[in-house]
Amino acid sequence: MTASDVPSAFRLAYVPGVTPAKWVRIWNERLPDVPLTLTGVPAAQAAGVLRERGADAGFLRLPVDRTDLSAIPLYTETTVVVVPRDHLVAAADEITTEDLADDIVLHPLDDTLDWERLPGRPAVERPATTADAVQLVAAGIGVLLVPQSLARLHHRRDLTYRPVTDAPLSRVALSWREDGTTDLVEEFIGIVRGRTVNSSRGRPRAAAQPAEKRKPERTPDARGKQAAGGGKPQRRSGGAPRGNRRGRPRGRS
Repeated sequence: MTASDVPSAFRLAYVPGVTPAKWVRIWNERLPDVPLTLTGVPAAQAAGVLRERGADAGFLRLPVDRTDLSAIPLYTETTVVVVPRDHLVAAADEITTEDLADDIVLHPLDDTLDWERLPGRPAVERPATTADAVQLVAAGIGVLLVPQSLARLHHRRDLTYRPVTDAPLSRVALSWREDGTTDLVEEFIGIVRGRTVNSSRGRPRAAAQPAEKRKPERTPDARGKQAAGGGKPQRRSGGAPRGNRRGRPRGRS
C-alpha cells in the first residue's frame, strides 16, 4: 500500500455491550498516522453496516451470514437474568430457566440470544429495545435475559442480575467484508489476536539490526610491546614476576 492509498481513517463499528477501548489504544500507539473512528450500531444492523461499507470492520454478535463476510469468534458471554433486587432469584448465586417458569420474561425486538423456546410466560407486547425492557423490569412488569455485558451496560441500583446456567450464550466476533481485507484490516486483526509489532502479518515495521560484534583492534604500539616481551609477563627490575617466590627462605644464623 502506497502513501496515497492509506485511508484518512479506519472505521470500526461495534454493538452494545462490546468495549473496544483496549484495541483502540493499541491501534493509536502503533498507527498514530491513521485515526480510528468508532461507530456504535444496533446488534441487528451491524452486518448490514459492514455489507454497505459503512465501516471497515466491526464487533458483532454471532450468528452472522458468512456469504460475503468473514468473522473471527473472540469470546462467549454468560447469559444472566435481570430482576428487581427484591425478586426471589436474587437470593441465589445462579439459576436455571425452570426457576423463571412463573415469571413474565420480556423478549425485546433487539434480543441477541438464539432461543429455541422462550422460558417463563410471554409478555403481552414485545419491548422495542433492551433499554425499554430494562425499564419494564424496574417497573415490576417482568424479568429479562441478556448477555452479561448488556446487564452491566444498563445497570440500575434498583436491579440486579444472576447467571442462568442453561440459557443460550452470546458469542462476540470481529467481522469484515471478504472483499475488503485491506492492509489496515489485517493490522487490526493482528491487534485483536495479540500479534506483536514485529509480526510478519500487517504493515511492515522497521526493526533495528543488531550491531556486528568486532574484536577490538590493537594499536601498533601495543603489538610492539607484546612482541618485545615474547608474549610473557615482563619482570620487574630486581625481582621475580608478580605472584612468584624465589627459592626457600633463609634460616636465621
